[in-house]
Amino acid sequence: MDFVIGFPPSPNKKCCLGDTKVYIREIVRLHGLPVSIISDRDPHFTSRFWKQLHESLGTRLNFSTTFHPQSDVQSGRVIQILENMLRACIINFESGWECYLPLAEFMYNNSFQSSIQMATYEALYGWRCRTPVHWVELSERRVIGLELIQEIEIDRLKTTSNRQKSYTDLKRREIEYSMGDRVFLKVSPWKKVLRFGCKGKLSPKFIGPYEIIERVGPVAYRLALPPELQKIYDVFHVSMLRRYHSDPSHVIPVKEFEVQRDLTYEEELVKILAQEVKS
Repeated sequence: MDFVIGFPPSPNKKCCLGDTKVYIREIVRLHGLPVSIISDRDPHFTSRFWKQLHESLGTRLNFSTTFHPQSDVQSGRVIQILENMLRACIINFESGWECYLPLAEFMYNNSFQSSIQMATYEALYGWRCRTPVHWVELSERRVIGLELIQEIEIDRLKTTSNRQKSYTDLKRREIEYSMGDRVFLKVSPWKKVLRFGCKGKLSPKFIGPYEIIERVGPVAYRLALPPELQKIYDVFHVSMLRRYHSDPSHVIPVKEFEVQRDLTYEEELVKILAQEVKS
């Protein structure tokens, strides 16, 4: 589960249903109650009401660790595709873009998927969908049985996974730390963010060092964070860490800045140094 944000307000903003009603309307109504839900640590997903709701429904909530690149690659890729599709709708239809969400969903479900060598609509119903873009001759329904499912799982999905893994392995290094090691923690390089009194290229990319107190899985570690970072989840992917070599000058304090849950800082205006007018 994830959110796509940053779209302009729609006419139905004031009468929009709550998160729970949307979940029941779009998920439970069509697919029933899920066994588990994987999401990030957005406040919508970590709220006491959301946890209590799924505990009563029997659904297990699994939260990804901070900046864990392998946990939400598929959903992140789908979100990129949907954002590109919706961006065209926003440009052409402006405030009425929400009305075209069903068409965007229809178009995506009828797009060819290289991982299964067919569209998701065809995999679900057994035939190709008749669309205004391409009028195909409808054939008889094919029964998608166990043999096709095994072929998709064993051959097609494995081939696609291996191809994607080969791209990632080109930049991947096997790094391991031991309990008691001290490491620097990488800070999110978002734009328009003031970090440690400096902005842009001059701002430090790492804070710390902090001690590793536990290994959580093969590529994640738990750090002993100071009190000013207690609001941040203390488990980080190995890509967010850098080995610390003893040097007293390496300590970078964070007491003067309020650290957010996503390791970013609010920008504060100190002084206007210059101004210009562009036309």
